[in-house]
Amino acid sequence: QGQLVESGGGLVQAGGSLRLACTASESIFSINVMGWYRQAPGNQREFVAAIIRGGVTNYADSVKGRFTISRDSAKNTVFLQMNSLKPEDTAVYYCAVDVYPPRRYWGQGTQVTVSS
Repeated sequence: QGQLVESGGGLVQAGGSLRLACTASESIFSINVMGWYRQAPGNQREFVAAIIRGGVTNYADSVKGRFTISRDSAKNTVFLQMNSLKPEDTAVYYCAVDVYPPRRYWGQGTQVTVSS
């Protein structure tokens, strides 16, 4: 069974920064895309950012210019640097990994809380 381990969530004041990390176990291979989603209470899970094998990145409009996604392919790890955090960024953040043949793995989620 594949496994994703997330870390880095926590409580921060508005304007602060947090860095999330997600490491895929060695049993997960042929990784095409690594990314992050988030889900706030009462809301659907939404896309935040993704990075594909070649390094191309994609961001939700709500986080452009504030969040940066990066990847250490050798360690099967994806990072999400979150700066200028806002209370509306408060959510559970989930790591997602897409592999070939097509399958998506999800992390267990890490709570990010931004106080005003």
